[in-house]
Amino acid sequence: MTDPQQPDDAAKPKPAVTPHATAAPRNEHARATTSETPAAASASPAKARRGSGTLRVLAMLWPYIRGFPARMTVAAVLLVIAKGATIGVPLALAAIVDRLDPRIALLSVPIALIAAYGLLRLIGSLFGQLRDTVFERVSQRAMRASGLDAFRHLHQLSLRFHLDRHTGGVGRDISRGTRGVYNLLGWVVFNIVPTIVEIALVIGVLLHKLDWRYALVTLATMVAYIVVTIWITEWRTAGVRAMNEVESAANARAVDSLLNYETVKYFGNEEFEARRYDADLRRYEDAAVKTETSLAVLNGAQALVIALGLTVLMTMAALGVVEHTLTVGDLVLVNALLLQLSVPLNMLGFTYRQIKQGMIDMERMFRLLDEDAEVRDATGAKPLVTRNGEVRFDHVSFHYNPDRAILDDIDFTIPPGKTLAVVGETGAGKSTLSRLLFRFYDVTGGRITIDGQDIREVTQESLRAAIGIVPQDTVLFNDTIYYNIAYGRTDAARAEVEAAARAAHIHDFVMSLPQGYETTVGERGLKLSGGEKQRVAIARALLKRPAILVFDEATSALDTGTEKIIQTELAEIARGRTTLIVAHRLSTIVHADRILVLDRGRIVESGTHAELLSRGGRYAALWALQARQPLEAEPA
Repeated sequence: MTDPQQPDDAAKPKPAVTPHATAAPRNEHARATTSETPAAASASPAKARRGSGTLRVLAMLWPYIRGFPARMTVAAVLLVIAKGATIGVPLALAAIVDRLDPRIALLSVPIALIAAYGLLRLIGSLFGQLRDTVFERVSQRAMRASGLDAFRHLHQLSLRFHLDRHTGGVGRDISRGTRGVYNLLGWVVFNIVPTIVEIALVIGVLLHKLDWRYALVTLATMVAYIVVTIWITEWRTAGVRAMNEVESAANARAVDSLLNYETVKYFGNEEFEARRYDADLRRYEDAAVKTETSLAVLNGAQALVIALGLTVLMTMAALGVVEHTLTVGDLVLVNALLLQLSVPLNMLGFTYRQIKQGMIDMERMFRLLDEDAEVRDATGAKPLVTRNGEVRFDHVSFHYNPDRAILDDIDFTIPPGKTLAVVGETGAGKSTLSRLLFRFYDVTGGRITIDGQDIREVTQESLRAAIGIVPQDTVLFNDTIYYNIAYGRTDAARAEVEAAARAAHIHDFVMSLPQGYETTVGERGLKLSGGEKQRVAIARALLKRPAILVFDEATSALDTGTEKIIQTELAEIARGRTTLIVAHRLSTIVHADRILVLDRGRIVESGTHAELLSRGGRYAALWALQARQPLEAEPA
């Protein structure tokens, strides 16, 4: 007989293998091959994400499954056949018992009924497995599409959000959320409805074969079971949610520590990091123990309800046999039906727990999907049309917080093909200019135009396609050198990638490596030196073929010798392109057609290098200060 406390494996969704949502897809030639799934196309995070509870879950799941009507229909037919066969098993068993008589010859053994009993068991199991197989594509596609939705949405969110996030925690939330989508589909579609159908069939059989009292006791047992399950599960929910929150915090702590491996080593804080991580693990341990204890309470209560119901029904049936109102077969039927009913009842309770777990798992992913993108394309935004590449900051003001201005009335123009440099002390607002040009943030006053087009009125994709950047801190993907260069234009041919590498003077270095362009660069490119990483960044920017170039303190982290070499290369690739240079070292921008000096978010000086030196103002003071620093650093 089936153990009423063990869920039917055939009806239980398989564990989901969830892809890590934040892992960048590897591609040998860095070409984008991801195709948008039908679900992803119709289930944008911007649609039907608000609200909470069951309605929200259904609103989220429906777009992912409506694209598979044929599979859903076939799975439903297989489900009906499997459940019909399952209910037929106790009826065949009762008929066999009533037909058996040890006084009758062997030829009178109900061989046909025994064969039917075995066949019904086979059909119930086999068709249940077929149902799961048919529906697996739907579940996996839903998990894939929901993860893709979340991944895309994260890339649409503002830089402000990503500066505040914990990468490990976000990755864990998405992974758990996509697993929740998978599980909810399995439990809702193929457990709740089938369980209700099976309960109705069992009650119908009891009414037909016996009388209303058996159906009433069965129904009362079912109601008590459901009430106990819901009540205790609601009590457990807070503990499960706390356990998930602690798990996300621990994962975020671990990822953050590993990303800063060198810093941990520099300061010898391995044990300090281990203690912090262990504190999170201890909290998770406590929460997990409480959750498991509450699960034991729930399972015990469910077993008690089933045992009481079974005892009452068996007592009634035994009395019926003694009074000759029931046959021994009827007694076996009552026992088998209740045990048969205990399986879907147990699954119903298990399903409810899984749905609640899935809801909790999806809460954080819902919150991510509810995050509004700070910067959006305007309605009817058109692609940027670059003609000459003229960039204009037209009386631009900007603040991250209203009480602290970062830029105040910045007004300048970079003529086509010219180079403009911006210098100033730390915190003057220099790097904010490049972030505004890329539209990571929108200006709070004035406007930025490219060839006369307000960048807020063009698509972000076309805007960023027109601008290439060599950043101060070049962070590379943990992939090959080829992949990282080709990332500038993922559809570029290999010859174009190598041409860009030659222009950045890194091709010969790459070819000297044992694996050449297939050499992996390590986490954030740590296997390469600072100069090598900068050359990869230059090659990547060149491959993009931008009309506008931005050098955001691109050589500030390099030694003087390497800086001069890189600076020469930057000057070469900037020739003929509209270029914005954000610099700290003044020696790197003496060739600029125009230099702006920023101080506390305002332009205080403007001119060529020679003009600014002749004025004896802020720029001249900075030049003199930086010129003295190498001399002061020399040993006496």
